Amino acid sequence: MSIIDYSASLRLLVTARGHPYQRDAFAELLDSLDGVQWSLAEQPAAQYLFNPALRDRFDACLCYDMPGVNFTSEDPPTLVSPDDDFCESYLGLLEAGMGMVFLHHSIAAWPAWPEYAEIVGGRFHYRPASLRGQPWPDSGYRHKVEHSVTVQQRHPVTDGLPASFRMCDELYLCPVFEDKVEPLLASDYQFVDRQFYSAQRAVAGDMHSREGWTHPPGSSLVAWVKHYRNSPLVYIQGGDDAEAYGDAHFQRLISNAVRWVSSEGAHAWARQRNQQQAGGIDSD
Repeated sequence: MSIIDYSASLRLLVTARGHPYQRDAFAELLDSLDGVQWSLAEQPAAQYLFNPALRDRFDACLCYDMPGVNFTSEDPPTLVSPDDDFCESYLGLLEAGMGMVFLHHSIAAWPAWPEYAEIVGGRFHYRPASLRGQPWPDSGYRHKVEHSVTVQQRHPVTDGLPASFRMCDELYLCPVFEDKVEPLLASDYQFVDRQFYSAQRAVAGDMHSREGWTHPPGSSLVAWVKHYRNSPLVYIQGGDDAEAYGDAHFQRLISNAVRWVSSEGAHAWARQRNQQQAGGIDSD
């Protein structure tokens, strides 16, 4: 794994919207990233930026967006499929090796595009759906969870973090592809349905309800690394509100993630894994 160079100036594309967020507080989080020149693009315009040419203009992308879900339809949420040109451009960007950091609700993006879940490493469902040929209920959420986070491996993304630390943030109960990710952080919270609320009922206006809802036990992983094609990727489940944005450990985690996916070491790691995968060698 690479050593993070904090002296380098990085160009970061940040994508947001599709889900409500606190813009001013989020901008303060981005401003806390030393040496990072960030540009913010909101959905739906942001999706048109994802093409291989972006690799030459930015060093990494931080995705805090949730396209592909329409909450204003008659039977919300309606799942919106990306068009073929978008999918081709997005996959071309990953083939070109763009480093990507996916944050919080970005795991719920593009639910009608099966490959997106494979890219990120899981999917949050706002309504029952099929994933990898298995039926799933809508996913669970829980705001303002006080929980302890434990580092699962020493890695450039966890550099400078204590072995265990406290966070107050929203957590998800949803499918995670543990067979395709390398764990970074795990929570001590219980990822079982009695500790979460139904996302579909929340969309229907019944917040904080689990009436009639069940869900299989979930993964305790709240951050991981993986690759897709030639791109190094990080997913971080936290990041719901200003309290999370302002947490020093969370800020360190975001800074590390952005710098790692931008590094040559991370790109070499992703290329090697992609080559092994193409050659039929299990790199997991």
